Amino acid sequence: MRKMVLAALPLGLMTLAACGNKAEPEPETVEAPIVMKAGEWTFTRKTTGYNTPTVTPAEYQAALKQTSEDKSCIAVDAGGLPDANALAGAEGKDCSYKDKLIHKGRLIATLACTSGKGTSEIALEGNFTADTLTLGSTMTKTEGGQPVLRTQHDLTGKRTGECAKG
Repeated sequence: MRKMVLAALPLGLMTLAACGNKAEPEPETVEAPIVMKAGEWTFTRKTTGYNTPTVTPAEYQAALKQTSEDKSCIAVDAGGLPDANALAGAEGKDCSYKDKLIHKGRLIATLACTSGKGTSEIALEGNFTADTLTLGSTMTKTEGGQPVLRTQHDLTGKRTGECAKG
């Protein structure tokens, strides 16, 4: 009987030790936010859709072959939003964010811009890092309350450095 009590003693001590020793919960890891860096960027726009009320098949096919590249010095606001005019490119000016969602490297936004004799609304959706950007863009240009042009682009961007001084 004495051997049995001695054998059970270590088990009982281990059980008591386990009851009083509560494990600390692992601290939650907080991901650092993804924020685009301001600076000199190169944007490439490849036309993937083009439509007007009178577009011909030949005009449509010619539009699909268009690719443009431009360099822009862009600012990024405190909320992480890049300059709206830089994202609009030649499809609008004096642009502002009509609505926006920016979270964990994802941007979904609508820009309201002026464009020639009318206005343009540009819907953007895609992903970004601190120094790259890949967005889909759909622009609808309206004159006199009537849509006159709709374009779609694949927009890619790469930060190339700091903006030139001056």
